[in-house]
Amino acid sequence: MKLDLIIEPEQLEVYQNDPKLKPNLKIVDLSQAQTYAQVHVPGAIHITPSELISGIPPATGKLPTLEQLTSLFARIGYSPEQHIVAYDDEGGGWAGRFIWTLDVIGHKSYSYLNGGIHAWLKEGHSVSNEIPQPSPTNPAFTIHTDALAELDEVLKSLEDDNIKIWDARSAEEYAGTKITAQRNGHIPGAVNLDWLHTMDKNKSLRLLPLQQLQEKLSVLGIQSNNKIITHCQSHHRSGLTYLIAKAIGYDVKAYDGSWAEWGNLPDTPIETSSIT
Repeated sequence: MKLDLIIEPEQLEVYQNDPKLKPNLKIVDLSQAQTYAQVHVPGAIHITPSELISGIPPATGKLPTLEQLTSLFARIGYSPEQHIVAYDDEGGGWAGRFIWTLDVIGHKSYSYLNGGIHAWLKEGHSVSNEIPQPSPTNPAFTIHTDALAELDEVLKSLEDDNIKIWDARSAEEYAGTKITAQRNGHIPGAVNLDWLHTMDKNKSLRLLPLQQLQEKLSVLGIQSNNKIITHCQSHHRSGLTYLIAKAIGYDVKAYDGSWAEWGNLPDTPIETSSIT
C-alpha cells in the first residue's frame, strides 16, 4: 500500500492499524506546542517550527545548517526507509515547509495529512497525549538544491518568461501597503495567490480540490509547462504553496530567503500595485 502525497485521515488510520505497514511509518506533528501536548495523532513526534529555520535576521526563514538538520533528524529517529506523514494545526504551512525540507535532504517517501489535526479530530479518529521517545539515529545526507531557489537564481528568473513566481503573501503585502521589510511590494512579474485562499475553512482547513487550485493558478498565468518559484515572507506560508504545486505536478522550487531577504536588500527590483 503506497500513500499519495496528500492523504485523508481515514487513509492514515488504516496505515497505522496495519502491522506490516506501521513499523515503517513516522508521523510528524508541526502544530503549536500546547496543541501537541493536549492532543495529537497517536505516535506522532513533535517538531517545533523554529527547528526548520535558521533564525538569523533579517531572513530568519532560510534553511538551517546541515549540522542543525542532521541533529533534528537524529532526534526524531529518522531513517531514509520511512514513510513520513506530516501535519499541523494551521492548514499546512509548517507541514509543507517540513515536506520541502524532506526534499532538500533527499527523502523520497512522504505525505501530507489533509486538514491536519482539525480534520483528524472532527472525524473522530483516535488521539493521544502521550509523548513518544524515539531512539536517536545517525542520519547522513547532503543538501539537494533541486527544491531550493537562492537569491541569484530568483534574480536570473526575472529574465526567463517560462519561470513564474508565486507570491503566497496577503494582497496588502504584495501591493506594498503592509510594511514587513525596509522596502515593500513584490518581485517584478510575481503573481499573488494568498495561501489562505488555497484552503477550505468549512472543511477543517483541507486544501481546495487540486483541479480548482490549478484553475486559480491558470487564471493568474501559471501553466503546467512553467517552472515555479514560490515564496512568502519567511518561507512558512509558501511551504503550503510549494506542497500544492508538487501535488498538481508542477516543477517547483521555494525561495527560502523570501521577502525578508528580498525586501531588506538595497538594490533588488521591486514593484508595487494598488489593491483591487
